[in-house]
Amino acid sequence: MAQDRSALWDSGHDESVEVNQRALIDKVLARYSGEFTVFRELLQNSDDAGATAVEIHFETKEYLDRKKGDAAHLSEVPGSVKQSLDRKAALVHQWSFKNNGMLFRDEDWKRLKKIAEGNPDEEKIGAFGVGFYSLFSVTEEPFVTSGDQWMGFYWKDKKDQLFARRGNLPPSTANDPWTTFEMPLREPGPIPKAFDFTRFLTSSITFMAHLNEVSVYLDGQRLAKLTKAPGVPKSIALPSGLKSQSPMSTMRATSIQTTPLHIKAEVIQWVYMAGSEKPTPSQQVVQAATERASGFFASLFSTFSGPATPQRGPSPLPPSEPAVDPTSMNESSVVLSIFAVDVVVQLDQKIRAALQHSTKKNPPTKMRLELIYTGKDEYDASKKEDEKQPKATGSIFQGLRADLEGTGSAKVFIGHATGQTTGLGGHMAARFIPTVERESIDLQDRNVAVWNKELLYIGGYLARAAFETEMDTVRTLWDGAVESKVGLAGEPDPEMKAWLLGRALHAMKFFTFHRSTPSAVVSQLLEEAFFSCAESSGIFPFSSSRPFSVMSTRGVRSAADVRIPDEAFSGFLKQLPVLPDEVLNGAKQMVDTLRERGVIKSITFVDVLQELRSRPLTEAELVACFKWWIGVYNKEKPRNFQQIHAELVNAAILTSNAPGSSDEKLIQISSIRTFLNTRGIGAHIPTDGPLPDHLLPIGISKQFDPQALMAVFSWKELTVADWVKFVTDLSNPSIDAEHNVTLSPVWAERVLQVLARAWQNLSKASQEEIVALLRDKPCIPTSSGMKLPTESYFPSAHLFADLPLVTLPSGIALKGTLEKILDALGVRKHVDLQIVFNRMIKTGDWTIAELIKYLVSVRTMLTSDEHQRLRLTAVFLKEADAEILDSKKATRYKASDLYEPVDALRQLGLPIIAWGTSTKWRSMSDEAKFLYDLGLRRFPPLPVILKLAAGPDSNVRSLAFKYFLDNFAKQYAEYDPAAFAELAFIPARKDGASLLAKPNEVFSSLVWEPLGFQVVDPSLSAIDLDKLGLRKDPPTHLLTALLKNTPPQTEAVARQWFAVLATRVTNFTPSELTMLSQLPFVPVEKGEKVTAGQKGAALATRLLPPSQCYFSGDSRATFHSKLFVFVDFGQQGNQFLSACGTKHEPSVEEVARILLENPRKFYEIAEGRDNYLTELRNIAVNARLISSSTMKRMKQAPILLGSRRVKKSGNQEKKGHDTADIEDDEVDAQYDLLTPDKVVIVDDPNALQLFGEVVYTAPQEDLLEGFYSELGSKRLSALIREEYRTGSEVRGARGAQEIRSLILERLPLFLHEHTHARTRIAFTWLNNEKNFIVKTFSKIIVVKTLFGDIRAARNQDVTATARRQGSNGPVELWLSGVDQVDIVATSMCRILFDSPKINDSLLFMTILSTDLRALKRRGYNVDRILRQQQLDREAAQASAREKAKATALVPPSQSLASQARPEAAAARPSPEKILPPPPVPPGRPDAAIVKSSTEKADVDQLSQQSTLNDLESRPRSTSPAPDPQSPPTSQRLLSNRQSMLKNWTRRFTGQNNMQPETQQRDEPSSHITPRRNIKNVIQNAVRACQAESGDVLQNQEQIEHVKESTNDGYCDVSGHAVNMDLIGEFGGFKIFVSRDVPDAAAIRVNKADVIERFVRVIRVMSQVFALPAASLHIFCDAAGGLVAFNRNASIFLNLRYYEAWHDEKVKLGNMSEALIFWYFALAHEIAHNLVRVHNSEHEFWFSSICEEYLPGFAKHLT
Repeated sequence: MAQDRSALWDSGHDESVEVNQRALIDKVLARYSGEFTVFRELLQNSDDAGATAVEIHFETKEYLDRKKGDAAHLSEVPGSVKQSLDRKAALVHQWSFKNNGMLFRDEDWKRLKKIAEGNPDEEKIGAFGVGFYSLFSVTEEPFVTSGDQWMGFYWKDKKDQLFARRGNLPPSTANDPWTTFEMPLREPGPIPKAFDFTRFLTSSITFMAHLNEVSVYLDGQRLAKLTKAPGVPKSIALPSGLKSQSPMSTMRATSIQTTPLHIKAEVIQWVYMAGSEKPTPSQQVVQAATERASGFFASLFSTFSGPATPQRGPSPLPPSEPAVDPTSMNESSVVLSIFAVDVVVQLDQKIRAALQHSTKKNPPTKMRLELIYTGKDEYDASKKEDEKQPKATGSIFQGLRADLEGTGSAKVFIGHATGQTTGLGGHMAARFIPTVERESIDLQDRNVAVWNKELLYIGGYLARAAFETEMDTVRTLWDGAVESKVGLAGEPDPEMKAWLLGRALHAMKFFTFHRSTPSAVVSQLLEEAFFSCAESSGIFPFSSSRPFSVMSTRGVRSAADVRIPDEAFSGFLKQLPVLPDEVLNGAKQMVDTLRERGVIKSITFVDVLQELRSRPLTEAELVACFKWWIGVYNKEKPRNFQQIHAELVNAAILTSNAPGSSDEKLIQISSIRTFLNTRGIGAHIPTDGPLPDHLLPIGISKQFDPQALMAVFSWKELTVADWVKFVTDLSNPSIDAEHNVTLSPVWAERVLQVLARAWQNLSKASQEEIVALLRDKPCIPTSSGMKLPTESYFPSAHLFADLPLVTLPSGIALKGTLEKILDALGVRKHVDLQIVFNRMIKTGDWTIAELIKYLVSVRTMLTSDEHQRLRLTAVFLKEADAEILDSKKATRYKASDLYEPVDALRQLGLPIIAWGTSTKWRSMSDEAKFLYDLGLRRFPPLPVILKLAAGPDSNVRSLAFKYFLDNFAKQYAEYDPAAFAELAFIPARKDGASLLAKPNEVFSSLVWEPLGFQVVDPSLSAIDLDKLGLRKDPPTHLLTALLKNTPPQTEAVARQWFAVLATRVTNFTPSELTMLSQLPFVPVEKGEKVTAGQKGAALATRLLPPSQCYFSGDSRATFHSKLFVFVDFGQQGNQFLSACGTKHEPSVEEVARILLENPRKFYEIAEGRDNYLTELRNIAVNARLISSSTMKRMKQAPILLGSRRVKKSGNQEKKGHDTADIEDDEVDAQYDLLTPDKVVIVDDPNALQLFGEVVYTAPQEDLLEGFYSELGSKRLSALIREEYRTGSEVRGARGAQEIRSLILERLPLFLHEHTHARTRIAFTWLNNEKNFIVKTFSKIIVVKTLFGDIRAARNQDVTATARRQGSNGPVELWLSGVDQVDIVATSMCRILFDSPKINDSLLFMTILSTDLRALKRRGYNVDRILRQQQLDREAAQASAREKAKATALVPPSQSLASQARPEAAAARPSPEKILPPPPVPPGRPDAAIVKSSTEKADVDQLSQQSTLNDLESRPRSTSPAPDPQSPPTSQRLLSNRQSMLKNWTRRFTGQNNMQPETQQRDEPSSHITPRRNIKNVIQNAVRACQAESGDVLQNQEQIEHVKESTNDGYCDVSGHAVNMDLIGEFGGFKIFVSRDVPDAAAIRVNKADVIERFVRVIRVMSQVFALPAASLHIFCDAAGGLVAFNRNASIFLNLRYYEAWHDEKVKLGNMSEALIFWYFALAHEIAHNLVRVHNSEHEFWFSSICEEYLPGFAKHLT
C-alpha cells in the first residue's frame, strides 16, 4: 500500500493552501477581551523597544485637514482646541501613537508583516506575534514610520487578502527619532473617556522597564502628561525561615529590593470633567467588571464607547459645579513602594522545549517579580488627595492605591495590566505566560501551568517577605517607644500606639487574600505560598522556623505567642499577648484564615498557668479568675478536672494590701480550705475576732455563690461549729487573753450571743458538736466566777442560797434562745431529784398526789435522764397495798405497772394506782398527763385483754370481750387474728352448741354450719365480725377434704351442700377442680335417671365423680339417658357440678365410643333413622375432636347408615320396567348399618336413579357425605363406567353452535361465582375451538355399568352428554333432541370438576337459562357480555348491509317502486315515534330483551314462574333435527325454563326424564309431585343451614339499584352495606354487631337480659326446625329495615327488632307472639336455601316449610 501511495504522490502536482487573512485576523482578535487593547499592545511594544517616552494623539478630521494643508499654521487657529474640548463629542478620525524607542531594523520590518511570529528575544514581553494586529480592530489600513522607512497595510481589492507596502521616507524626515503608528479609524468616533484612559496609562507605566513618560494630545493640545521617577533601590536580606525555592525547584529567589516610585500627573481640568463616576468599593463592582470583560467583542471595540478600566462602570455626568476653566492644569502625584525579587530560573530540557513551543521563544533564565505596596501613610495621603479631586471621578492614581476591601482593582501585570486580579491589596508584575488575549494567566496548558504556578509561588513568597518586613519595622518602632519611657514598661504612649497599630492593621488587611477573578486559582496559589513558604521544622510539621508576625496588645509578636481575646480572661490575664479589637474587627478575614490554619489559637489553660505562676493576683484579678474557672466547670467539666484544678490552685497566689509594700501578704490559694458564707448563717460570725488561716478572704468569698465554691473548689463553708472549735482551741497562738472564752466573761458572753443568733438555724448535729466543745470548759459567767455549765444554775433554781447562778456582764435576761443554749450546755434549772426523794418521800410527809403535783411544777426543768429515771423508779403503790400501815414494807411499782383509777379497769381485776381520796382523779389534769407520760396505763394491752376474754371466769370473760370490741378503734386497731390463732376467745357455734373458738377455726358465714364447720355466734353484729377479722368461708382445701372424707350420702344433703359450694366455685384452683372432677361425691340412685326433686320410694345410692354425670333437661336427654347418667341438683347445685366437670351433654368422643360398642343397639335406642342421623351429624361436625384411635375403629365398624331403593309390594307387576321409571311414591327406602366401604356417596343423581336398588347410599347432605368420605366411602361415579351409543350425526346443526357460544359466554360468570372447588380445565383452554366441540346426533344412548360387590348395567337415552378423549384431549358435548339446559349443565360440571356438586349444576343451569338483565339484577357482572353483544350486533349489521349491496338486483321498472313508496311511507310510523330495535344475532340468550316495546316481554317474569309449574313434566321434542321455523335455541331455553326444577326433582325421586316421543311439547303433564319429594327437599333445605365461621361479615352495597329488586323484602342484604364484627357468644349462639353501633363491645353486657330472653325464643325455634344452634346467629344494627337475612345458609336474626316488638311481653312470661313471628321469619329464611330471590317459587317453599313444621310448633304454643 505504501508503494502505491508513493507512486500516486509522484504523479500528482502541488497546490497552495489559501488562508482568508481577514477572517484569521478577526478570529485572533476576537479572543482579546481586555480594554484599550490597541494602546496596551503598543505600549508593551514600545517598552520592549526601549522607549522612554510615548505620545498618543487623537486627531479630528478638521485638524487632519489643517495638518495636511499647512502644518506650520496649526497653532494659529484660535480657540480650536478649546472649542473641541467644549464639544466633548467631537468625532476623532485618526489615532497616532509615537515612541522614542529603538528604530525598526530590517528584521523588525519583516516580522511586522508576519502574523503569529512573536519577538524571539527572551527578555521581551511579546510572545505571540499578534500584538500589532490589534490595530486592525479600529483601522483598515495602519501606517507605520520608523527611521527613514515606512510601511502601509491594505486589503487588496478591498477583499480578504492583506498586503503590505514598504518604502523610504523623504530625506527631510529621515532623522525623526519617533516611531509612529497612524491608525485612520474605520468608523470615526469620540475620544475615549479621557479620565479613564489617563488612569489606564497611569497603571500601565508602573511596571514598564524603560518607559517613564506618556503624553496624550487632542488635536495637538496636551491633555495629560505622566512622569515616572523611580527612587534609589534598597536591598533587603532574604527573610530567614522562608523557603525561597519553588515547590518544583524551577525558580529560586536570589535577592529582594524595595524601591520608592514617584509618579507625577499633569492633567487639564477637562479630563476630570469627562471621567466616570468614582466607584464604590464592593464585590459587585468586581463581578460587573468581570461580566463586561467576558463579552465576545466587548473589549475589542470598547475603546470607542466603553469604560476605561475594569474598576469603573458607566455613570451619569457629575452634577453641575461652579464654572471651571477646562484647560487649567492639575498636578498630582503618588509615592509607591515596589518590592522586587530577582528570580533565577532552572528548567529541565523537556519543560523548556514545551514552553518554547507554546510561546515561540525560550523562557528566560532570570527575571524579576514586582509587587506594589502602598504603606499606611501613603495610603492615607492618597485618600486625602482623592478628596481634593472632583467627587464624581476621584484621584487619577486610584487604580494604584492599595485594594484593602478586595474589590478586585489589584491586577496581574505582564508588562501591562491584564484582567486577572491578584486577590491581595496590590498589583503584581512578572513574566507570567498569559492566554493569547493577554487577559488572564494560562493555567490550562500543562507545561505553561507549571511555569505560572511556580512563578505564583515566588509571588506568594515575595508577599510574605514584604509583610514580614513591614511587621519587623512596626516591631522595631514599638520596642523603641517602650524603651524610651523611663521607669515605665509595657506599652508606648497612646498616640504612638494608635499609629503603630494602624500601620500593622494596614499591612494585615493589605496581605489578606480575597477571591481573584476571573480565575480564583491565582489567589488560592498565592495565599498557599504566602503561608507555606515558611520552612517546617521536620519534627512538628505545623510549626515553622519563621513565625508569622501579628500585632497584639503587647506589640508585634509571633502568632504562636498571641491568642484570640476572650472576655472571660480579660480580668486577670494582663500580660498575655492577644489580638486587639481593632485587628479582630478590621482584619477579620486575615484572623479567620490564621485560625483556620492553626497559626493563631485561642487562650489555653497553659496560658493561664503561665501567668498565674509569673505573678501574684490582686483580689479583683483573683475574683475574675475564679469566675472564669467556675464558668468552665458549669459549662463543660473536663474529664481530668481534678488534676488541672490542682495545677490551677497550686499556681494561684493572692496578694493583699499594696504589692511590694511592707504589709503585703501573700496567700497561697492551695492552702485555702474554707470560706465564710455571709449570705447565710456565717454572717453571725464576727470578722473582727480571730479567724482560721485556711479561710478564704471575705472580700472574695462574698462575691460568689457558696454552692459554686463548694462544687468547684471543694472548699467547705466555715460553720459556727468550726468557728467555736477554733476559738475554744486555747493552744492556738492567735488566741490571746482578750479572746479566751475561759478567762474573758465579755468574750464568753459574745460567743454565747453569736450562738443564740445562729442556734435556730443550726442542725442537730452542729448543736451537739458545739455543746460538746463548751460543756467541759468553764465558759459560763456566774455569780461565783467562770464555771462549768453543769456546775451552774439558772436564777430560777433558788432552792439554796449557795448555788452558782448564771450572771452575764451585760446584765441581759436569760430567755429565748440563749436560755435554750444554756440548758443544752447543762446549766441546771432545779435541784436533783434524789435530794427531793431523800428529804420528802422517805419521811412520808408527801402522798403520791402531792409528789406528782410538785413534779408537774418542775416538769419543764427535768432533763431527759431525770424523766427516764422517774419512769424506771418503783415509787408508787397500788390500791390493794395502800392500807398497809408500814409503808416501807409495802411493795412499790413503776408507773407502767399500774392502771389509772377508773371503775371499768377495776371490774377487770387490773392493778390500780393508789391515788387516794383526798384529791379526785381527773384524767384530763396535768397530774394525770404527767403520770401517763411516766407510763401509767389507761388501757390493758391487747394480749392482756384477749387472755381475759379467754379466761375461766365467764363474767370477766364477757366483760373483757365487750371491752375489746368497744375500744377496738381506739386501742386495738393493730389486732391481727393470725397473732392469736391459738387463743380460743371467739363465741361460736357448732352442731347447735356454743363454744369458744380460735380465730382460724371459725367462719363468719352461718351457711357452713350444716357442713360441719364452726361459725360465729349469731349475736355478733356485722361490725363486730369486721373487727374480729374472721374468714367468711372455709378455704377450698378444707372443702375438698370434706368432700373426699365425708361426701353427702343423700340427694337432699347433696343439694344443700352443692348450693353452698356453688358460692365458692371461683375460689377453687384448676388443680382442685380437676381433682374434684374425679372424686366420687355425687350421690346417684342406682338403676335409673335421678332428679333431685323426684318423689317415690328411696333407692340405694352410689357415689359417682362429676365427670361421669350429665345434666338433664337437654333436648336429647331422653335418648342419652339410656346411655349416660343425668342429674339435676337445682340451678345453684348444677353450677358447682358444672365447675367440677359435669357436662350438659356427652362429648362426641364419648358418644362415638358408645356407638362403637354396639351400633345396632344404639340405633334401636335412637328410635330410628332421624335421631341416629342427628348423632352422626354431631359426630361429623366435631370429628376433629375425636381421637385417632377412635377414628380408626370407626373406619372398620358398621356404624354408617345407608339406604337403597326397593319397590313397594304393590308394585311388583312393574318388574319389567327400570327403576329409573318408577316414581318416588312407588318405592321405599331400605336402611342398614354398614361399614364405610359398603356405602357410596351420591355424586351423580342420574346414576342413583339407575342403580338405587343395588347400592346403599349415604344421606345426601354435604356434612355427612364429607364424613362418610373421610371414613372411606367411595363416590358413586367412581364405581360406574359409561359407554355411549349414538345415532347418525346431524352436521351443521345451528343449535350446536348456539349452545357452544352460550356456554362459553356464560361460563366465566359461573366460574366467578364458583369458588369452593378448582376446575380441571381452564376457561382459556376451553375457549379454543379445537378444544371444545359440540355435536348433534339423532339419538344418544349411554350404557352405565356398575362395578364393585354387585355388578349391574343400565341403558338410558339422554339429550346431552359431555366426554373427553383422554386426559389431554378435546372436550366434546353431544346433543340429541330437545335442548335441556339442566342436562347440559350437569354434563359440563362433570367435565369441569373432579367432584361436582348438585348445587354446581343448579347454579350453572340458572346462569345458562336466565336472561342477562335478570342476572344483572341479581348481582352478576354481565356488562362485558352486553358490550360484546353490542359489538357483535354492529358487526352483523355491517355484514348484512355489505351482503345486501352485493346481491341486490337492479329493478326493471322504477315506476313501480315510486308508486309503492308513498303508500309504504304512510303506513310506517314516523322515526320520531317508534325506533325499531337493533337486530340481534341468532342464538343470543338476550334476544327477548330487544323485542319491540309493544310486545313488552317480561323476561324476569318468565324466569320467576312458580315452582309448582316447574315441577311439571316437559315434553321432549318430536324431532331430533332443529326446526328451521322454530325460535333460536336461547329463546327455547328460556321458554323451557319451567321444566328445569322438575328434571332435578326426577333425579332425586327416580322419575324418568324422557317422555314418549309422540307427546306434544306444550301439552301439560298430569303428573303431581309426591308430597314425600317436597318433604325431602324441605329437609335438605333445613340441613343446609350452617354456622358462620368468620368473625367479620362484609356485604358491599351495590352501587346500581334495579327497579325490580327494590321490593325484595325485609331480609334482602344485596342493597345494604352490612359490615359486622363478632363480639362473643351467648347460650351457644354467636352475636354480631354492626360497625355503626356505638360502643359495640358493651352490647353483650348492657343488653345481657334482652339477649338471654331472645336466646330462649331462638332455642325453641332451633328445636322446632331441628336446626343446630350453631347455624343461627344474633345480630344488632343501629338503623335499617333488616329483620333477618340468610348468608350462605347461615341465618341471622335482628336483636333490635326483637327488643322493640316482643321483649316486653316475653319479660312478662308471654312468648306466644314472639314465637309466632320468629317461626315464620325463620321459615322464610330457610326457604332462601332453595330460592335466593323473592318470587312465587320462594313463596311455595316458604308455605311448604311452614306447613311441614306447624304441628311441632303448635305444641310450644300450648
